[in-house]
Amino acid sequence: MKLCVLFPGIGYHCQKPLLKLSAQTAKSCGYEVVIQKYTDFPDGAKGNEEKMRAAAAHALSQSEEQLADIDFAKYESIVLVEKSIGTAACLAYRGKLGIKAKCVLLTPLEMTLEHPLHDSIAFHGTADPWAATERIEQLCAENGVPLFEYKNANHSLVTGDTHENEIILEDVTAKLTEFFKDTL
Repeated sequence: MKLCVLFPGIGYHCQKPLLKLSAQTAKSCGYEVVIQKYTDFPDGAKGNEEKMRAAAAHALSQSEEQLADIDFAKYESIVLVEKSIGTAACLAYRGKLGIKAKCVLLTPLEMTLEHPLHDSIAFHGTADPWAATERIEQLCAENGVPLFEYKNANHSLVTGDTHENEIILEDVTAKLTEFFKDTL
């Protein structure tokens, strides 16, 4: 049995393109998909370290509640896919519960990369206002995390060019498919 759990962002729910495509890709690779929903984040978190950490703790708490009934030990393969603040909550959750899982870090925050990053890949837009590109590159390199970057893409991996956005989504989907298949 295989399991994929989605950890959304503050304003990025699981029906938005990156997480929706991740769920579809996981299903096509034979994974059961669990979708989480976060609510009631503090306002004004962007650029405020204290509020960002509070938001990550809030997301972690909600994940613990929503995933409490899952017996992770029964799965032969687990992939956790997370977006933005969900990346910090997910890695904290994985560490706290000692879950053997691979992680897909969609637009991680700098504080995300403070957690153990083994078995992870990351996707980052070079125009992401939530995370400095040089710092993301440095932290991924230091931790051996494969990093896929998209020039001029923002925190949702979107640029001002519709055609380029389609190319980015196709590339992310191809890399996710490969990642899911490699976990078998």
